[in-house]
Amino acid sequence: MEFFIISMLNGLSYGLLLFLLSSGLTLIFSMMGVLNFAHASFYMVGAYVGYTVSGIVGFWPALIIAPLVVGAMGALFEKYALRRVHQFGHVPELLITFGLSYIILELVQLVWGRSAVEFKPPEVLRDSLFTLIKHSQDGLSFAWGRAGPELCTSADASVKIVCSLFPATRGFMMFVALIMLVAVWLLLTRTRIGLVIQASLTHPETVEALGHNVPRVLMMVFGAGAALAGLAGVIGGSTFVTEPAMAAAVGSVIFVVVVVGGMGSLSGAFLASILIGVIQTFAVAFDTSLVSVAQDLGMQLSDAAKNNSLMKLTISQVAPILPYLFLVLILIFRPKGLLGTREG
Repeated sequence: MEFFIISMLNGLSYGLLLFLLSSGLTLIFSMMGVLNFAHASFYMVGAYVGYTVSGIVGFWPALIIAPLVVGAMGALFEKYALRRVHQFGHVPELLITFGLSYIILELVQLVWGRSAVEFKPPEVLRDSLFTLIKHSQDGLSFAWGRAGPELCTSADASVKIVCSLFPATRGFMMFVALIMLVAVWLLLTRTRIGLVIQASLTHPETVEALGHNVPRVLMMVFGAGAALAGLAGVIGGSTFVTEPAMAAAVGSVIFVVVVVGGMGSLSGAFLASILIGVIQTFAVAFDTSLVSVAQDLGMQLSDAAKNNSLMKLTISQVAPILPYLFLVLILIFRPKGLLGTREG
């Protein structure tokens, strides 16, 4: 039971990180129709800027400063580069963001090097949020923080106690992602700014006639999406690892999230992020192959079947391809995504 609970929480925390990252991409696409290939690069820049700023003024100021820096970078890129090719269609937009991703990668390696940097979370987040204690006689119990040795050990050799820790960094990641989900939803649906942003996409002439600067609104939207990626970078970089390959590690997955959830659907991105995070986490935890399943069921297999490379593949080995398999199935049976309203 404790394995299921910890794995589920790990899957939810990873899924919420994916949502925090993909929400910015979804916001940009839904408001501007731009599929930003450099979005994961903004995530990487957020991690590295957060690492640098935290070394000077601490983690908590870096959590605010880094997203603002990345958001400003995104806004400047939209104003001086992306806006100039917008009139030529989606292909130039894709190509210029694709080129930007490689420029950012090379600049990051020039400034911070090619090796991983040690981006530590603050002291309060370095310990466990809680401990699940499985007692062979008393069952499952719960303790805040890291359980002491008196709870995780027993003088009686016949009593087995297993303590499973849940890191505070993952709990913080989940908290921030949920706060941002509520904040973005309220901004877009319950404020005047949100109404202006949505109207700028569908009726730009009317919005301009009312005195609003539509190009500036779109620049702010792109900058806000980049800032969300930068925020995810600070949290993800301090929780996992900050290295030049981190953008490539999540870049393709966030596009899977956006497509599976539905292009431009914030609620769809949330649902897809949770599903992919949970599925992939549980898949990694299971080191079971078809051969072992068949043997557990009492089935007799030939030597050729036992030695077949496909039969010997474990679920954990195929876990990295599961999101893309999910993507293919969604595109075949529901091209508009789980909660999308438009095709493709």
